[in-house]
Amino acid sequence: MCGIAGIFLKNPALEPRLGAMLSEMLEVLSDRGPDSAGFAIYGCGHEGGVKVTLRGASAAELETGLKVLGARFANFTAVRRDTHAVVTIATGEEKTLREFVATDLPKLQVVGSGQRMEIYKEVGLPASVATRFKLAGMSGTHAIGHTRMATESAVTTNGAHPFSTGADQCLVHNGSLSNHNAVRRELKREGISFETDNDSEVAAGYLTLQMREGASLKQALESSLKDLDGFYTFVVGTEQGFAVLRDPIACKPAVMAETDDYVAFGSEYRALAVLPGIDKARVFEPEPATVYAWERH
Repeated sequence: MCGIAGIFLKNPALEPRLGAMLSEMLEVLSDRGPDSAGFAIYGCGHEGGVKVTLRGASAAELETGLKVLGARFANFTAVRRDTHAVVTIATGEEKTLREFVATDLPKLQVVGSGQRMEIYKEVGLPASVATRFKLAGMSGTHAIGHTRMATESAVTTNGAHPFSTGADQCLVHNGSLSNHNAVRRELKREGISFETDNDSEVAAGYLTLQMREGASLKQALESSLKDLDGFYTFVVGTEQGFAVLRDPIACKPAVMAETDDYVAFGSEYRALAVLPGIDKARVFEPEPATVYAWERH
C-alpha cells in the first residue's frame, strides 16, 4: 500500500505554487506510505546543459564529493538540498561525470538526469522529506510524488520512488509485479542497468527501452499491459508531461481531477481535496488498462 500524487499545470500562473501543492498532497498520503517518500519536479532547463541529481550517503559526503567534482569539471554548478544536489554540466560531459562518480566517488549516487527533471527521495515521513528538501518553495510545470510502505523489500533510500532509467523520465508505482525478475533479465541483455532489486525500477527500465526503440510513451505503456504481469498503477513523468496507467483489473485505488488550471492524480480523493478550485473540478476514476496523458505544447 503506497501513495501516489501527480500534478500537471495548465495555467503558468500556478507554477510558483507547484511544490507547495505537491507537498500538501504527499503529507495527506502519509498513512499510505510512512517509510519513505520522494518526488520529481520539472522546472527550468539550461540550454546546452544537463541537470544531474546526485545523492550522498550523508550531507557531509555530498559536500566532499561536490568539491571533487568542482575541481574535475569546468563550468560546473551545483544547488544543494540536504543529502541531494542538482549539478549542471555541459550535455556532452554527462557520461564522463557518471563514470567518474561510479569509480572515484562511491559514496555518491546518480539519482536521475535530464534537461528539466530533478529527483529527491529519502527515508522518513513524507512531510519530513518534503521539509528537508524545501519542496514547498519549488516551482515548475509538473511533478509526481510517492509515499512508500515497504512490503517486499527493505526501507532504504534506494528503494524509495521515483525511479529513473532515462533522461527526463521517471516512474512511481503502487502495486506489485509478479514477473519483474524475468523482465529484468531481458532488459539487462538490452543494456538497461539497475541500482536496486525493486520491481518498480524494472517498470521504469521497460518503458525506457520501449521508447529508446521508437515507441511513444503512450505506446510503451500500452505494451506494458501485455508484458508486465501484476497489479499496479503507474504514474510516469517526462520532460513534456505525465501519464497514468492502471492494470486491467485496477484493484489499486486511483482518482483524478481536471480543471482549467491543472490535472491532478491521487491514490485517494483526500489528496486532491487540498488543491485550489477542487470544488469545480471534473473528478473521475481512471479506467482500467487505459493510458491517460497530458503534455505541454
